[in-house]
Amino acid sequence: MKHRRLPTSPVANPSAIVGGTGNLRYRFTVLASGLVRFEYSLDSVFEDRASTLAINRNLPVPSFRVVDREDSLEIITERFHLRYDKQPFSTNGLRVQVRGNVTNYHSQWRYGEPSRVARWDLGGTAGTLDEADGKIPLGPGVIAKNGYMMLDDSQSMLFTDDGWVSGRQQSESIDGYLFAYGRDYKDAIKAFYALSGSQPLLPRWALGNWWSRYYKYSADEYLALMDRFKVEAIPLSVAVLDMDWHWVEDEMVKKSGFSGWTGYSWNSNLFPDPGSFLLEMRKRDLKVTLNDHPADGVASYEDLYEEMCKVLGKDASLQDPIAFDITDKAFLNAYFDILLRTLEDQGIDFWWIDWQQGSFSAIAGVDPLWMLNHFHFLCNSRGNKRPMTFSRFAGPGSHRYPIGFSGDTIVTWESLDFQPEFTATSSNIGYGWWSHDIGGHMHGYKDDELATRWVQLGVFSPILRLHSSNNPFNSKEPWCFTIEAYKIMADALRLRHRLIPYLYSMNVRSARDDEPLVQPLYWEYPEQEEAYRNRNMFLFGSSLIVAPLTAPRDAVTRRARMRAWLPPGKHVDIFSGIVYDGNREIWIYRTLDEYAVFAQEGSIIPLDAAKTPGNGGKTPESLEVIVVVGRDGSFDIYEDDGNGSGIEDVDFVHTPISYKQDVGTLSIGPVVTKANSAVEKRDWTFTFLMLGTVKSIRALVDNADWKCKISVTANGVEIGVEGLPATSKLEIILGDDPQLAVTDVSKHIFRLLNDACMHFDVKQEIWSVLSAPIPLSSRLTRLHALDLDERLLGALQELLLADSRWGS
Repeated sequence: MKHRRLPTSPVANPSAIVGGTGNLRYRFTVLASGLVRFEYSLDSVFEDRASTLAINRNLPVPSFRVVDREDSLEIITERFHLRYDKQPFSTNGLRVQVRGNVTNYHSQWRYGEPSRVARWDLGGTAGTLDEADGKIPLGPGVIAKNGYMMLDDSQSMLFTDDGWVSGRQQSESIDGYLFAYGRDYKDAIKAFYALSGSQPLLPRWALGNWWSRYYKYSADEYLALMDRFKVEAIPLSVAVLDMDWHWVEDEMVKKSGFSGWTGYSWNSNLFPDPGSFLLEMRKRDLKVTLNDHPADGVASYEDLYEEMCKVLGKDASLQDPIAFDITDKAFLNAYFDILLRTLEDQGIDFWWIDWQQGSFSAIAGVDPLWMLNHFHFLCNSRGNKRPMTFSRFAGPGSHRYPIGFSGDTIVTWESLDFQPEFTATSSNIGYGWWSHDIGGHMHGYKDDELATRWVQLGVFSPILRLHSSNNPFNSKEPWCFTIEAYKIMADALRLRHRLIPYLYSMNVRSARDDEPLVQPLYWEYPEQEEAYRNRNMFLFGSSLIVAPLTAPRDAVTRRARMRAWLPPGKHVDIFSGIVYDGNREIWIYRTLDEYAVFAQEGSIIPLDAAKTPGNGGKTPESLEVIVVVGRDGSFDIYEDDGNGSGIEDVDFVHTPISYKQDVGTLSIGPVVTKANSAVEKRDWTFTFLMLGTVKSIRALVDNADWKCKISVTANGVEIGVEGLPATSKLEIILGDDPQLAVTDVSKHIFRLLNDACMHFDVKQEIWSVLSAPIPLSSRLTRLHALDLDERLLGALQELLLADSRWGS
């Protein structure tokens, strides 16, 4: 098994270490201004090998001061003050004060006290959402409202210098990491990534739509399904084959005593010519992954059984099954080089590893899930390929092995309602690439509105993977739902592929700058209590704020409702075009064909200009860029040819975009690249969302006038520029200090009243009140006097009070 090793640098700079010499039983390592490792060993032997959590301890040494007395020790950085009595670690003897007045009396960590206190805890993630029907407990992150969080690394698996693994010695040694960053949450996360490794760069195609179902497809059925998606103009990029690709219920499986869950031989009744099938999938620009439940090992009926026996020195004539032993190097090599590589050579791109058999192996302290994730990811880089695996979360450090499979959720509104918070909070432990079963997996109930809202959430999730059980009534093809749901789902899935230029650039930012795609609001607004209260909202990349709809419509307004907090500044709903004042909590109401996604002033969002992109998430020939004026902004578009196994190996095509509010000028390019993969000439469309009146619009290419096409739409102004050379700089000049248009919400109010299920006469009375030439405050007073349904009144108030410039 030849694979690249995980790059590690586990031995800390000696200048960062306090203690740990001679007969001293303690050792502290100041890894960053807010990160300290604390160790205690009765035999004064300390661990310097990389662990699943900590692979890089050789970090730049921060400024710190040590006060070393006979019976006490103090370590002081700009972020914390550690005090220690030089005795076995105890609650009284080891404590750390977080500096900076984070809270009153609650920002001191003491060894032995729980670092997770419900009042302050922000959480991390969980190993699985299997059978989750709503909220579940979460593991720790590295941040908390009171300024500190501790991760215990005393029992984690270790990586040896020769690329193998080891468990910890069974002892009472203590090994922990304290993150003491106050409410500088992003700095804490960056320190975690520095210690544990950054998230890798994903292949571009992984960001498109995935199709998956636990279902016994034949090759012809699967290809026909893929062709149906194409007929419906719904793009896909990844095709998942669940466990029925291999033998499951055949007589030879039953005779072997195997469960059928594990398999490595194509079911020839369903896939008589796997090579031809995979070639056809490739022609459709689809990547393919197979499900693998490896726990049962290799049965004697497998195609590769005899070859495995030969390599492992076993007698194939005995027909004994080959046990799965991930800690046996010979088996591990054969597993990858024979079982999996044979299938990969046929055209399998990566593996869906579904390990559910616990954390024990033949070596104490070595978790099979960690082993599978680690070696699958490394082996998937064969041939300078950009590695990826698809597996479960094994603990802190799992972010190095994307993508995460979150498990089999129940199909309910409660499951949907927890998923946005779960995804955002996972970033608190650096885990940014979850793939959920969009639509839920099993049980639950049929609800087309629920399924639609789940697909809409999937568009603004790290990975969009449709999935369901083998129940014949539970499938996720959009055309299996009502006409209303089908049209909305299809448009949402097309939008996902249109978003790939934005998503891929955020993928680069994640790998390069340690900024996960999905982030809780409180990362950006740590002193705003509303950012903590609205846990289901999240930042989606650098330019968007999402307020998911996770509850059904009411019977009167025919709209779903969610409480949202909009940060300071003005925001534009990218779908409706409504401008909102920020720095307030509001109730938002949306029809099923609407979703609440906001772009702040200065936001720039690149899209594939094709309204119906094709399969595979390829680099588009033309781009649309959404711009929200009102504040300076910038965005860096990154593209590449797909080569390079890590971000350091990729020759990117970088297109910088910047907007200057004072002069109203958007600048694009020129492209920066060492590669030959840049699109030589490209058509661009610039959509200035809700742009107010401007005197003139000009396009300059390399300071010379360039022809552009200008059109006014319901939600702004579109400017088209054709044939822009990659080597040129384009400027779109709007004039000094352009502003967002004042939102006239009359048409939205009319639609709301037209949709409402209520008496016609009351509708007309409401419309008369709102059309009256009186101050807005008087209209609101009259509305309240009508004793309207609470939801209807709330929906009307949202529109009337969205933009304070309207109606004043």
